[in-house]
Amino acid sequence: MARSGWTRESKSADPTVGEMQLQDRSSLRRVAGLSTELTDITEVEYRQLRLERVVLVGVWTSGSTVQAEASMTELAALAETAGSEVLEGLIQRRDKPDPATYIGSGKADELRSVVLETGADTVICDGELTPAQLTALEKVVKVKVIDRTALILDIFAQHATSSEGKAQVALAQMEYMLPRLRGWGESMSRQAGGRAGSNGGVGLRGPGETKIETDRRRIRERMAKLRREIREMKTARDTKRARRNSSGIPSVAIVGYTNAGKSSLMNALTGAGLLVQDALFATLDPTTRRAGLDDGREVVFTDTVGFVRHLPTQLVEAFRSTLEEVTGADLLLHVVDGSDSLPADQIKAVREVITDVIKESGSAAPPELLVVNKIDAADPVELTRLRGVLPDAAYVSAHTGAGIAALRERLAEVLGGLDVEISVLLPYTRGDLLARIHADGRITTSAHEEGGTRVRARVPHALAAALSEYAHAGSAAELEGDGFPEANGHAETIGYSETNGPSQD
Repeated sequence: MARSGWTRESKSADPTVGEMQLQDRSSLRRVAGLSTELTDITEVEYRQLRLERVVLVGVWTSGSTVQAEASMTELAALAETAGSEVLEGLIQRRDKPDPATYIGSGKADELRSVVLETGADTVICDGELTPAQLTALEKVVKVKVIDRTALILDIFAQHATSSEGKAQVALAQMEYMLPRLRGWGESMSRQAGGRAGSNGGVGLRGPGETKIETDRRRIRERMAKLRREIREMKTARDTKRARRNSSGIPSVAIVGYTNAGKSSLMNALTGAGLLVQDALFATLDPTTRRAGLDDGREVVFTDTVGFVRHLPTQLVEAFRSTLEEVTGADLLLHVVDGSDSLPADQIKAVREVITDVIKESGSAAPPELLVVNKIDAADPVELTRLRGVLPDAAYVSAHTGAGIAALRERLAEVLGGLDVEISVLLPYTRGDLLARIHADGRITTSAHEEGGTRVRARVPHALAAALSEYAHAGSAAELEGDGFPEANGHAETIGYSETNGPSQD
């Protein structure tokens, strides 16, 4: 009897962490047939999302028909990832969303008819609805209505595993929920004083705090506590990142659109055994692994959270400490889904988020290497067009292994170009620094002299800074071309432009 990700034939080998996580995730199934027909729509925010049979609705305000259909297809994939069954989808062509019901009164009545015909119990809107739009649309369709932001937050809540990830998701959910709290009846009743009624005696008369005001206050207190916890976790993450940077080992951050194959590529490069699933936002927690390239250089790879079009601002703010992994990287490995119908839109959405994070951190933008993944599933004609549009990108298939060897060579070439050439005279008592040069750099020449070991090599910037006090003072002809970053070392960098993406500096 086979289990997910671990068969009887392979029981001799221990299952990877990703296989065990996938097995646990597959064992959680939502119960079908639980009706969520709203008898009192005012209490919708106080219940957990239960998505079973859903109808999708979107407003097409700009762009082509292909882009509108791709957005609805992505919304359907998000709904299925959350555990629901998509029954129908509607698109309304408007100049802008209706301020009252998002899709207009006529389309809302049509949506109610579709809900009745299909037996759906949830409507998902492809956009972020205001509290007023949410209330008005629920009154018309008579079932639970959620928007794209609530759907993504629900997926994040399901997939978060680490304490930091859970805290970040909880903070984002509360930021989303706070302005959408509503209530009538008991929710709006006021607390009395020490005695029931308004005649509670001196100092106890007058209006008390309503239940909804109490809920808001408790949410704010919980949010403040979560922010403190995340700040403390950020300190630990910064300490680990500083320790990695001080080691002189180059760091590569794998970024990209959700479900572009970042975890699969990470497994192919490092053998990390991360969870791999054909679903959006399958992995949220960043994972760091060390691996060696073909030239013997060691590299630290970090798998980051995926991005999506119109990523909720609450998530960007809550996951900022996690997204800061890209600012300290020596290279960004930008993974693009080659089988997607609009890969250019994926690249744009990812670069927008990265640009915001880099601007806020105030650091320089790391170089970027585009990697087009899933070439085995891509249309040959579209793949040929992509090769013309993105000639400098690497084309791989993490599933079949095609192009992985060439990507390793490309990584060695790019990271080698970021190194600086040095010439140092190391005392024999600093064998530790010589060992680091052997491990993290490439030695051109070395010779043993009376004062120590003279070494010419190419090393990362961090290691070059540590070796600066041992710079060898030879003749000008002997040291021509040598130096440290402060002198004549130079590394090509790629900056981000809000309109045109990467630009050479």
